[in-house]
Amino acid sequence: MDCPSEEQMIRMKLDGFEQVKYLDFDIPNRKLEVYHLDGIEEIQISVASLKLGDSFEGTTEAEPPVVEDQSKQKRILWWVLGINFGFFLVEMTTGWISDSMGLVADSLDMLADSIVYALSLFAVGGAISRKKKVAKLSGYFQMGLATLGFAEVLRRFFSNTETPLFQWMIIVSIFALAGNLISLWLINKTNSKEAHMQASAIFTSNDIIVNGGVILAGALVYFLDSKWPDLAIGGIVFAFVMRGALRILKLSK
Repeated sequence: MDCPSEEQMIRMKLDGFEQVKYLDFDIPNRKLEVYHLDGIEEIQISVASLKLGDSFEGTTEAEPPVVEDQSKQKRILWWVLGINFGFFLVEMTTGWISDSMGLVADSLDMLADSIVYALSLFAVGGAISRKKKVAKLSGYFQMGLATLGFAEVLRRFFSNTETPLFQWMIIVSIFALAGNLISLWLINKTNSKEAHMQASAIFTSNDIIVNGGVILAGALVYFLDSKWPDLAIGGIVFAFVMRGALRILKLSK
């Protein structure tokens, strides 16, 4: 359970189980406590079907913890969703204008985050069939974009294309980095111990690393006067986007 998509997979998988009363995720230690009545075998089988490397440690009598107020968390997630989707539009546009596959790939990474946050917010109170349908459409859409991105990287690799405008790569990525830092500050501001907020913080921290990679690639484009650093970072980030799409598709099963 190292990202929000894995947590969502488990939540949606167990959504229809009436005996499940509360799920307590410990993301850093990859542990899950299920507060339930009966039917532990059925719960185990359902979680195991996701193939996340689970193992059963034991069961004991316990009372479900008091649930935190969700209203503040939802407001924060809406802000983070807006920031990510806004930078998806900005980076996608400037990426094509500046011929930078690094910016285009980073924009899709922002879109991937937006999809996960949107699924989390959309899923509240929704029917399980609707959640799975949205997850499937989102996963295939993201996978299609990542495939087109890989194809464009290969086309540029084997053809004589222009060197990307490193100024755009660096400046736009710095603003995207600032956006992710604000998102991380907002998430940490909640002081929430709930797993989906902790997972969101991990997700955003990974995005900050990606932003730094695009900035480094822009600097290398300038010093080497070459398109190869941009194509390299673009290919790497597209691989992360494709991995995210496959995880989202697991939500629909």
